[in-house]
Amino acid sequence: MKAIIIEKYGEALVLKEMDRPVATKGQVLVKIIASAVNPLDTKIRAGKADHARHPLPAVPGIDMAGIVVEAAEGFKVGDEVYGMTGGAGGNQGSLAEYAAVDARLLALKPANLSMREAAAIPLAFITAWEGLVDRAHVQPGKQVLIQGGAGGVGHIAIQIAKSKGAEVFATGRVSQKEIIERFGATFVEGGGEYDIIFDTIGGTVLDESFKLARVYTGHVLSALGWGTHSLAPLSFKGATYSGVFTLRPLLTGEGREHHGEIMREATKMAEAGLLKPLLDPRRFTLETVNDAYDVIENKTGNGKLVVDLL
Repeated sequence: MKAIIIEKYGEALVLKEMDRPVATKGQVLVKIIASAVNPLDTKIRAGKADHARHPLPAVPGIDMAGIVVEAAEGFKVGDEVYGMTGGAGGNQGSLAEYAAVDARLLALKPANLSMREAAAIPLAFITAWEGLVDRAHVQPGKQVLIQGGAGGVGHIAIQIAKSKGAEVFATGRVSQKEIIERFGATFVEGGGEYDIIFDTIGGTVLDESFKLARVYTGHVLSALGWGTHSLAPLSFKGATYSGVFTLRPLLTGEGREHHGEIMREATKMAEAGLLKPLLDPRRFTLETVNDAYDVIENKTGNGKLVVDLL
């Protein structure tokens, strides 16, 4: 089969032929139709993601959508599936024609979404769900601020919070105001006080988020809380902080069933008309995948980037 290979960190991805994987117990063999490109993928290629290091040579690609060709564990041949299934920690990624995937990580693709749209969802949705639902228990009437509401995780987080009945606000560049409001959030440029603040940017944005938490009941979440931060502003309010590390089940094998459960929630939301990913209109193939990585690294994308494999 054709597959993209990282041969050396910091160098261009290489298209090669390799043996088709063989599914073992608990795995499903999937023909990959679409694979999303995330900022984390570019960090892995650059060798700058120690938390997700991928032993070389390696096939990258975290998110996928495809068709089951060898069934097991509750799936049948022909099922259209999607999930966050590899591309880190030695697990084969989705930039290949086939992948043997842990069935616990998969769910049936939403019937009303294309393969491209489905592939754009898993990492972003799981990250947002783990923060808003699993950690912060978002509920009707809660005031939620999404820091970076037009980003890959941010625009999905808006939709999850809205679906749970929250009043949602989001920050972003002024040029992103239309996107943020299209997904149902109120565009803000800072300030205020919130029940839940979800930081999708990190750095000084996380520091500012601590100052916006409501006294006692405020809950700050971050998917990028990797630096050194002062907790004093949060502690003086008696508020709460939770980190989100989406890759943990993929890297350790623990909790993979829950990722499958979260993906099934994504399917329910999409089929109810409550979830729609924002896609960059540009098209990429295995032959042009380096161009997609360049778009991510140059920060010139306008939505999730997806590589077509069929």
